Amino acid sequence: MLPLVVASGWLLLSPPASALNVQRLESAEIDTLNAILQTLEPFITKKKEDGTAILLGWEALYEPLTPPQQAFLDEFRALHAETLGATSRYFGESAGPLDLVPVGPQSTLTDGVPTPLDPQYLPDKVLDVYQRMMAAMQADLGKRLLVESGYRSPAYQLYLFLYYLPKHDYSIRETNRFVALPGHSEHGYPPRQAIDFINEAGISGENHPEAFEALSEYQWLQQHAEGFGFVLSYPRDNPSHTAFEPWHWHYEPR
Repeated sequence: MLPLVVASGWLLLSPPASALNVQRLESAEIDTLNAILQTLEPFITKKKEDGTAILLGWEALYEPLTPPQQAFLDEFRALHAETLGATSRYFGESAGPLDLVPVGPQSTLTDGVPTPLDPQYLPDKVLDVYQRMMAAMQADLGKRLLVESGYRSPAYQLYLFLYYLPKHDYSIRETNRFVALPGHSEHGYPPRQAIDFINEAGISGENHPEAFEALSEYQWLQQHAEGFGFVLSYPRDNPSHTAFEPWHWHYEPR
């Protein structure tokens, strides 16, 4: 496990440099990654079913893995985002309890059939502001946006990064344009809590950002979200070179 230091209530990693091939994992690294994902799949599935996957701790993530596989995770935690092209601020990891409350239950409606969303959590204050913002949107449009993803623990953030690596040809550099490394994600930093929105018809924009960008709900956010303290994190041509994410907004109280 990586050594940690505590600063202002947040854990800051003090890791050795990573030796991973960030352009594309080597063959042996790919084999290790796939074995890890196979081992973790039933474990994560069970956690999703009971609504605790997004609260996953490091100890629980490491427990089902072999020592070499655990060391492989340490390699990812040792990566420096500033060397990967698409960079994001390093927030660290919370060193204490978080004031999180559940959102929902929530469901999208596709062809008249409700589809439950996975359980989500937000800091109490952020949930209150989100609810007030959605009440205003409902009054203006007769529509609202749901929380597809709120808080995500750093351990779960690493799992997501590993999960999406094969979808980006095992390139750490390319994956980092779409999924933040643990400690770099606004989803895991309540003082700047991120929300990934999805509309009531199930449009999130993850695979087709233009679909979310075309929504009247998105146009409403552009006009009104700042008044509630929500800011679009990754607009087009953003300086971090992270992919455009019209669904991803973070709370930044004025």
